[in-house]
Amino acid sequence: MNFDFALILVVLTLLTGVIWLLDSLFFKRARMDRLARAGSDPEREPVAVEYARSLFPVLFIVLLFRSFLFEPFKIPSGSMIPTLLIGDFIVVNKFSYGLRLPVLNSKFLETGEPKRGDVVVFRYPMDPSVNFIKRVIGLPGDTVTYRDKELFVNGEPVERAGGAPYLSGDVKCSTPRSDAVRYREDLGIRRHDILIHETIRGRNGQWVVPEGHYFMVGDNRDRSNDSREWGFVPEANLVGRAVGIWLNLDVNQGCADWGRIGEGIE
Repeated sequence: MNFDFALILVVLTLLTGVIWLLDSLFFKRARMDRLARAGSDPEREPVAVEYARSLFPVLFIVLLFRSFLFEPFKIPSGSMIPTLLIGDFIVVNKFSYGLRLPVLNSKFLETGEPKRGDVVVFRYPMDPSVNFIKRVIGLPGDTVTYRDKELFVNGEPVERAGGAPYLSGDVKCSTPRSDAVRYREDLGIRRHDILIHETIRGRNGQWVVPEGHYFMVGDNRDRSNDSREWGFVPEANLVGRAVGIWLNLDVNQGCADWGRIGEGIE
């Protein structure tokens, strides 16, 4: 079951704020006078008001930070190996591509646009309740071609170098298939690594990115469910740019890679 944490946070913030405000405006003075006349402690508050007064500032700060600054996400799959591994906990910059109202996701302030090569979290077009993370390959108006495991943007091949086997010893907690080959790719201003599985059949095709949309592909090129399968990502679905790793913990394997803490994401 997918819980809308943003909605829950907004509701709790509003609820605690309203309780605290109503008590301060309409009930606190009368309650204090009544308790004083009865000889009771005038500082004593109802439990609901006490909790609301304590929780509202915390919830409000968390809401602002998560909605407009940074939000944490966990990587559940291997579609972005070798850049991101299963069990990575990442930080996403929420103001990279414009500030949006929580829950409504409507943009109210322009702050920037995705660049080719950015690693982006977005709401899956087929099910917006699910968050995906991929790399921006095609910008609006671009023609993207994927042929024989090679990537072309606007007719130009994307440069890549290397071709060394990606061995299980390369990472601590994630083991790719034995046929994985690692390449260094130059895409826009980003230099990053990708994986190619020589024994997996490639997904050939050509796509023209419409205005207001983006073409997203995983770095684990042959093991990624991305725009080559389901199409383009609308600008309205963008959540933010992935900027860093703050923890790696793969619960299923009982493994943690402390060396990944603090790594940036290119």
